[in-house]
Amino acid sequence: MPETMKIKQYRDLFIQTLSPIHGEGEAESFFYLILEANHQLKRIDLALRPDLDFTDAEILVWKTLVEQLKLEIPVQYLLGKTSFYGLDFEVNSSVLIPRPETEELVEWILESQRSKDESQKPRVLDIGTGSGCIAVSLAKNIPTASVYAIDVSEKALTIAKKNAEINEVDVTFITQNILQTENLGQQFDFIVSNPPYVRNLEKQEIRKNVLDNEPHLALFVEDNDALVFYRKIAELAQKNLTEKGQLFFEINQYLGKETAALLAEMGFKNIELRKDIYGNDRMIKATV
Repeated sequence: MPETMKIKQYRDLFIQTLSPIHGEGEAESFFYLILEANHQLKRIDLALRPDLDFTDAEILVWKTLVEQLKLEIPVQYLLGKTSFYGLDFEVNSSVLIPRPETEELVEWILESQRSKDESQKPRVLDIGTGSGCIAVSLAKNIPTASVYAIDVSEKALTIAKKNAEINEVDVTFITQNILQTENLGQQFDFIVSNPPYVRNLEKQEIRKNVLDNEPHLALFVEDNDALVFYRKIAELAQKNLTEKGQLFFEINQYLGKETAALLAEMGFKNIELRKDIYGNDRMIKATV
């Protein structure tokens, strides 16, 4: 590979190198993510200025990134950041990379709040916050809310706190193992959780870049008790949701009916199962 070349030429080489592993579309998206993150250049800049060059030093940085992408390390971890619900978030291997499906969950929660009196000051709890993407997005979009977020991982909470600072919101973060919690100690108007829900039997469906790099603590549950987190959080919701308080979950696409049945057996009302943009059962809402 030449040590200097036009950026447009390098783009073609980059895509050609990574397409056999990631596919052409994803390889191209990687190129533009890195171009914007490292050079503050967008696709339109390249179209308007086709003679832009990379320096020798810049080529070396790109070569290193290509080698890491060949190993299927997620581009978000390589860049140390990602975008979620229009906001910027830091990420590293201590937290899951936020997914578009989780953005849909946030939008559903916000929809449910838009019909309410703006003078209300809802108390919100995000259980298993990880990067803080749900809690921070809710705090940003419901300025009157008091937002709390729990995670068992101190490393995850370090990232979540940074993301609250980056997005200039106030979130109360708590280190806590939810499975060992008997009472949350206060009442909330809604509780949301995207807990671990991938069964070991589904590991073969998980892409290598996720399986090899993202934290298994936040992904997997045992096959024989896949709804352990849902059951526990629902029990806490019964004690700690206000009257007509709402519970929102992101769920395993194969266990939508089972999750709805669990909530019904526990006495929850107005249970609604919703599909994601890919047509999979992905989220559920219920009231106490």
